[in-house]
Amino acid sequence: MQKKKKRIKRTLSYFKKSNLGLINKIIRILSWLLPGLVIKRWMITSAIGLLTSLLGIAIWTNLRPLYWLIEVFFSIMNVVTKILPISVLGPLILLFGLLLIGIGQNRSINSIQKALVPEKNTFLVDALRVKSKLNRGPNIVAIGGGTGLSTLLKGLKNYSSNITAIVTVSDDGGSSGVLRKQLGVQPPGDIRNCLAALSNEEPILTRLFQYRFSGGSGLEGHSFGNLFLSALTTITGSLEKAVQASSKVLAVQGQVLPATNTDVMLWAELEDGEKIFGESKISQSKKVISRIGYLPENPSALPSALEAIKEADLIILGPGSLYTSLLPNLLVPEIVDALLKSNAPKIYISNLMTQPGETDNLDVYQHIKAIEKQLSNFGVKNRIFNAILSQIKFEKSPLVDYYQSRGAMPVICNKEELISDGYYVLQAPLYSRKITPTLRHDPRRLARAVMFINKKMKKLN
Repeated sequence: MQKKKKRIKRTLSYFKKSNLGLINKIIRILSWLLPGLVIKRWMITSAIGLLTSLLGIAIWTNLRPLYWLIEVFFSIMNVVTKILPISVLGPLILLFGLLLIGIGQNRSINSIQKALVPEKNTFLVDALRVKSKLNRGPNIVAIGGGTGLSTLLKGLKNYSSNITAIVTVSDDGGSSGVLRKQLGVQPPGDIRNCLAALSNEEPILTRLFQYRFSGGSGLEGHSFGNLFLSALTTITGSLEKAVQASSKVLAVQGQVLPATNTDVMLWAELEDGEKIFGESKISQSKKVISRIGYLPENPSALPSALEAIKEADLIILGPGSLYTSLLPNLLVPEIVDALLKSNAPKIYISNLMTQPGETDNLDVYQHIKAIEKQLSNFGVKNRIFNAILSQIKFEKSPLVDYYQSRGAMPVICNKEELISDGYYVLQAPLYSRKITPTLRHDPRRLARAVMFINKKMKKLN
């Protein structure tokens, strides 16, 4: 009895699986008829072309073959309809024709998929649907640097293909600093991370781009991507062209642009009047920063960056180090002018934790005021960013305790004060729930919150 029950269960399970597989295949075939894939119009065009070609042949041959075909067709139909009634024969032939079309389309599409994406499990129709959706996404400009910007880009690429990352190029530490001194190129590190974040190429290629040598004379500490970009910069003559070439190799979804093509050095003036030169030294300072600047002053922006800001539907600053990743982009006057002229919603994303020495004891409101103060040094009195995204209150965790033991504190969001000052404020859980050695924003949560604000801001406007 039990064996019989097991046999029945196996049969039912097999029946369900086979039926589900058949249903999925039918749905996938019908998916080709969904709007936005630009497939139906070409199928119809091909069908019209075939009929037109047949008509042309018929006219060219004085219609005689057409008459013969019609006579043969009616002769066959007279014989067949004596065996099967029209009410049965018509639907059967229709179903047979549709079946042939389905098999033909399915086989041809599978052949195309094997040629284009032989090692990927994604069905071509699903990939086309996703691509169509992303192509219709908003024009997003994300400004910043460091790991914060690349984390944001990883999430945003699920919502749009029209992304422009404008990246600070003042890094003078680590691998980027060494290459900058030895080869005279702009620092490639932050740009490399952004390219990897927006890449749609095979994971192994992205991993290669991010690979960091752990040994070897002269190679230790360098990443392959930094060396690759530095070599391309020397060959092409500019970091911008090197990034464009790398973007093709990595199939980057959007574009990554340096804030300026000028070789700049970041300096900071501390509250006691002391001046520090170099981004790496500024981030290590334990004194309060009063203002920052570039040498040479007022570097020019890339025309493509200004065009991206002009066409933007959404502009984002952050997350990232306030004085060494975010504000350096606002030291380019043309970028600031373009931001002021843009009517797109502009969002500032707060860091999760303060950074010892750089933003000690600063809450979200003070971060915003630090940005406004820096801009006022250049005569900019108007507010640029009108929306703020911040982390809700942290739950107790060993990771937060560890950061606090190292001098970092959660960045507190005084929501009421910001709202009374005219800002739109959203607090949301933005960090990853996964157990990780570092406290970082979660790309998907962050991007979801950004798109929510964008939708709200559009309704308010």
